[in-house]
Amino acid sequence: MFKLKLEKELFNQGAKIIAGIDEAGRGPLAGPVVAACVLIDNNFKIDCEELKLINDSKKLSAKKRELLFKIIKEKTLAIEIGVVSNKVIDQVNILQATFIAMKSAAKKTKRNIDYVLVDGNLKIPGLKQEQKAIINGDAKIFLIAAASIIAKVSRDWLMLEADKKYPQYEFIKHKGYGTKLHLSKINEFGPCPIHRLSFAPFSKKKKI
Repeated sequence: MFKLKLEKELFNQGAKIIAGIDEAGRGPLAGPVVAACVLIDNNFKIDCEELKLINDSKKLSAKKRELLFKIIKEKTLAIEIGVVSNKVIDQVNILQATFIAMKSAAKKTKRNIDYVLVDGNLKIPGLKQEQKAIINGDAKIFLIAAASIIAKVSRDWLMLEADKKYPQYEFIKHKGYGTKLHLSKINEFGPCPIHRLSFAPFSKKKKI
């Protein structure tokens, strides 16, 4: 269970509102990258059993993530997401697209964020707030883990919509990741409008 140690330290140093930011969807061959921003103030407490279950989204089942999504939304000050399409990913590269999504999520909150905790080894360019980048932050810091859940569930919902639009690719099963099933569908049908053409295997194909 997370102890809010870093969050409490920041509140003790004078921060009024702290944000945790993480993303989902850097690796897939299709669909958007989605970032989430979760905000708390000094009144926040891990005061129910569900909040004690929060962990890195990759360590939770889809059913548990969906349950925790609702709890996080109810119990925190605010949540927002930023979505960047495969088209933009192809234009600017996945790292820059991830930064755009993160910055968008933070700005959508309309709150005066004092400090940002972000997953990874890089701070978000262009954010005026003070930041701390934490490697494997989604496994170490409550706020980042909560953001990882919001981002993952939000992206999964978007990929379920994509599955309805492009059922032949079976996005409902792999969410755009490069699984054996997905690669076989690409081989059979070629790319669709939400595939990332700058990613292998598409980028390796010889252009005529």
